Formats: sequence, C-alpha cells, structure tokens
Amino acid sequence: MNLQLTGNHVEITDAMREYVISKIEKITRHFDHVIDVRVILSVEKHKQKAEANVHVRGKDIFVEANGTNMYASIDSLVDKLDRQILKYKEKNLERRNHGALRNQDIEEE
Repeated sequence: MNLQLTGNHVEITDAMREYVISKIEKITRHFDHVIDVRVILSVEKHKQKAEANVHVRGKDIFVEANGTNMYASIDSLVDKLDRQILKYKEKNLERRNHGALRNQDIEEE
C-alpha cells in the first residue's frame, strides 16, 4: 500500500504523519487489497479538513471530513473510510458468492 500525505496551508508534523499512518493501518486490517491512499490535510479559515482518496481494485473511494481540530477530522475521516471500505468488501463478496451460487443452480438443473 502506497501512502501519500499532503498538507495544504498546514505543516505536517511527524506526530501528524504517525497518527495518520496508524489510523490508515486500521483499514488494511479489514481489507488488504488497498493499492494506493492519498490523504490531504488542509486548513480553510477556522475549518480543519481531511480528505482521502483510496484506490482499490476496480474502484476509487473518496471521503472527506471537517472539524475544529485536525486530529478529530482525521478520526472522523478514518471512521467514514472504514465504513465505505467494509461496504465495498461486502458487495464484492456478494457478487462472487452470488455468481458461484448461480453456477451451481445451472449445473443442478
């Protein structure tokens, strides 16, 4: 998994980098077919914004989160991303299993 971390109007400290890496590893525990992750941390007026674009096989998943604290934004981002990854994984498994069941039904007839 490649991780690209970018800061827009904010300096990314080592603590922030380690925090993002530790949180993104949570996603790879659920789904290990993540190819590329791009995270953008930005500050706009008083809003702390975190965006992530995750490239998995066959799909790109985009998530963004806003907050008053950068660490809270990162936490919210990872929670949203985790839900989307699990949803993608479940749909992918349903397609594979449904196709296998359909093939069994044809063979039995």
